[in-house]
This record gives sequence, structure tokens and C-alpha cells, in this order.
Amino acid sequence: MMTIDANVYWLPETFFTDAAIRDRFQALVNAQPDTRATFEQVDGIGKWMIEKPIGQGSLDYFENDYRLETQLSDMDTANVDVAILKAPGCQEWFDLSMCQWYNQQVAEHISKSHGRMCGLATVPPDGTPESLAELDHCIHDYGFVGVQVSAHYENRYLDDPKFRAFFKHVEALNIPAYVHHTPVPVEYEAIKQYPNFRRSYGRCADQIIAISRELFSNLFEDCPHLIMIHSMLGGGYFTYKDMFMPHDSGNGRFDTASSDQIATRLAHNIYYEVSHAQPWGLDNLNIAVKQLGADHVIYGSSYPVKQVWMTKGPSFMAKALNPDDLQQVMSGNAERLYGRKGDVNG
Repeated sequence: MMTIDANVYWLPETFFTDAAIRDRFQALVNAQPDTRATFEQVDGIGKWMIEKPIGQGSLDYFENDYRLETQLSDMDTANVDVAILKAPGCQEWFDLSMCQWYNQQVAEHISKSHGRMCGLATVPPDGTPESLAELDHCIHDYGFVGVQVSAHYENRYLDDPKFRAFFKHVEALNIPAYVHHTPVPVEYEAIKQYPNFRRSYGRCADQIIAISRELFSNLFEDCPHLIMIHSMLGGGYFTYKDMFMPHDSGNGRFDTASSDQIATRLAHNIYYEVSHAQPWGLDNLNIAVKQLGADHVIYGSSYPVKQVWMTKGPSFMAKALNPDDLQQVMSGNAERLYGRKGDVNG
């Protein structure tokens, strides 16, 4: 059985060694509210730390985590055939020029992998002609298989009209939009002081809010063929899926008229990436696939956050799922969704 790891993070070496690139990225991050990027050398190894909120670490990037030979070796250990590369959350702060630089670096890295890797485009979702041209360049010239966005930008989630032109273009290209969690949701005051709680629950809460806003808005009325793949199992969306679609109004307390419409959108537009298997546990993975559908869940490891998430992830999944479901999750769904190139109307 083929195994596709659809969530492998990658950053180029120059992200750590090129002073001009470092200064540019640091300025972009530090221009955002309550967000700070710092760079330091630890035993001769470059390290980025992103604080959001300031004073609370949320993302860490280490220079020696992204070497091709190590990636390929760990893929072999895990029996992973293909890895889909993406930025480790920092795309939230990339402007167009940073995106263009990063996309070119990804394309060059992939070309050295001898077919073991493919990539997602990174562009600002502002819908400007320049950003859409870069997306077209990534899909048509680099051969990337989708586009990566963040669950929200500043205080705007992806259902905001500001992003509608972008998503219409993504729909026309017939590629999926991979929605990466951000460290915390737009409102995070109550969770910011407890690191383990904030780092895990903050990401999950952000995805649950993002998916729900997409479903309850008119996004999929305007873009009925748009595919959005959310990380972190949609923040554990399997727990709340049925609750958000009541069939009894409770004497008018709940809106039941939209339940069928929401169910249709979940079936046609929303998919979920595991992101990392072991932290969910065997029981939750089994329940998630039953609730969300084996045809809607995609395997990913979040490598190299923890090496073992890749090297032991596929065997862990095999313990949680029956063989038919396992095949869909480990490769079938990724092959189908990330192979959707071309005009959706063609």
C-alpha cells in the first residue's frame, strides 16, 4: 500500500543563513499586532521563535530540521512513498515577495527528491492580479498540487469577502486549498497563559471556528466546487459535527432549516488532515474516521516537529483503522484530492 505524508514542513537553509531574508521575515512578523519573531544561534544552529501573543512561544524553527538527506532517510524508515511539503505556519506573515522566494526554493528542493516530494503554493489570499499570477505560476510551471493558506489573517477568517476573489480563482484551477491552523484563534485572552493548553487547544479552537464560519457563511454558495482541507482533524471537528446540525429546534431555540445544507457542504467541500497521529490516540483516530468519513480524512505527520511522528506514524495509523479505511486515509484521498488539477468547468 502506498503511503503519502501530506503534512511535511520545510524551510530553506537560507531562511536561517541569509541576513537579508531574516531581516525581511522578522519585519513582516513584528509588524503584526501582539506578535514577535526572534532569531538566535544555539550551538551554531539557527533558531527562529515566534511569539503570539508576545511573551508566549508558539512556533519554533530549527536550521538542521529540513535537510533533504534526513527527510528521505526518515521517509524510508516510515515507509512513506511521497511527502507533500508546506510552510510550517509562517505563511501567515509572508508578503508576495517572500512567497515568490519561498515557492522557488520549494520547487528547487522538490526537484532534488527524485519524485519523492511535491509542494503546495504559498501566496497571499488577497486576490490581487499579482498574487493570482504567482499561484498560476506555481501550479502550471512548478507543478505544485494545491495552495496553502492560514485559518485566519489578522482578525479575518477565510469566509470574509476580502478573500472571495482568491477562492474563486482556486476553484477555477480545480486545486484544493489546504488550511493550516494558526497558533491561537482571533480571540485568545482566556488561554494565553498556559503553554500546553494554549499550544494545543488554541490551534484546535481556531480550526473549529474556521470550518464553522466557512460552512455557515455564503462561501460555498459562491464557490460550490471549492475543496478545503483543514489541518489537525479540523481541530477535532468529529466531536462537534453532529451537534452543529440539530434536527430538533428545541421550541425554536436552534435553527434546523440549514442542517441539510450544512451536511451537504461538509460532504462536498470540507476535508480533514490528521496532521500527527500519535497525539490523537488510537480511540480518537478510530472515532474521527467513523464520524468524518474515511473518504474525508488524509494522513499527515507534521514532521519534523517530532521525528517519531513520521517514522512511527503510519504503523500507529494501522493499529487504529481497518484495512479499507486505512488505504483511503494513507494514500487514496490524497491522490484523489491533490490530483484535481485543471479547470473545474472543463
